[in-house]
Amino acid sequence: QVQLVESGGGLVQPGGSLSVSCTASGNIYRIDAMAWYRQAPGKDREFVGIINWSGGSTNFADSVEGRFTISKNTAKSTMYLQMNNLEPEDTAIYICYAEVTSSDWKRSRTWGTGIEVTVSS
Repeated sequence: QVQLVESGGGLVQPGGSLSVSCTASGNIYRIDAMAWYRQAPGKDREFVGIINWSGGSTNFADSVEGRFTISKNTAKSTMYLQMNNLEPEDTAIYICYAEVTSSDWKRSRTWGTGIEVTVSS
């Protein structure tokens, strides 16, 4: 079983920056990919960005392209989301997602519980 724990988040003013992180633990042989999703009040969950764990390539939603970056620390099984030039529309619960291969070669998909990011003056 894999667990994901998000940290960071909080309140930031429009135009500001914030970073959140997600650490994976448990029965992990290999992390295949990790991603961020977000869910704003009254809206559906939406994709934010993803990082391929082996190659490090990233891909982002159009709404955050150029403002958000994703990086990783392989040794710590941790993914980071750096959010710059934040807008009130970025206010949401940010949720970590991971695709993992366990030691018994089973692939699993796991969601974190989410962390709140509020952009407001």
